[in-house]
Amino acid sequence: MATLMENEAFMAFTTYATIVILKMMLMAPMTGYFRFSRGAFSNEEDVSGKSAEEKKKLLRTHPDVERVRRCHQNDLENIIPFVVVGLLYALTEPELSTALLHFRIFAGSRICHTIAYVGALPQPSRGLSWIVGMLVTFSMAYRVLSTVLLL
Repeated sequence: MATLMENEAFMAFTTYATIVILKMMLMAPMTGYFRFSRGAFSNEEDVSGKSAEEKKKLLRTHPDVERVRRCHQNDLENIIPFVVVGLLYALTEPELSTALLHFRIFAGSRICHTIAYVGALPQPSRGLSWIVGMLVTFSMAYRVLSTVLLL
């Protein structure tokens, strides 16, 4: 463990991994906020105690809620691979400046992706931010494989 604490790339990784994980975690309360503020609930138990007419009105989808929910799903599909690959990448002891570039670009791309998704910005803003994050993860995966490939 002491050796890991001396690995600057690993320490940088823990910082940026924590940032993107917290960003991902904040999407759940944001979804709840949009559900309540838009009066759009997806489950019967969310509107228990309401009259049949109120339930009918509240059990619906809303574009804002769906956009935030899909953004959260996209985070799960991209941040989890980043964390796994980024950990392996950091353990290859890459040059700190290169590691920081990878981590910063990924974190920035996910933040831009969220702003583009939730703000309903026109394409290709969301698509570009998504592809940048994916390219960073693939770049780190390439480094891992090229460093430790033992076939």
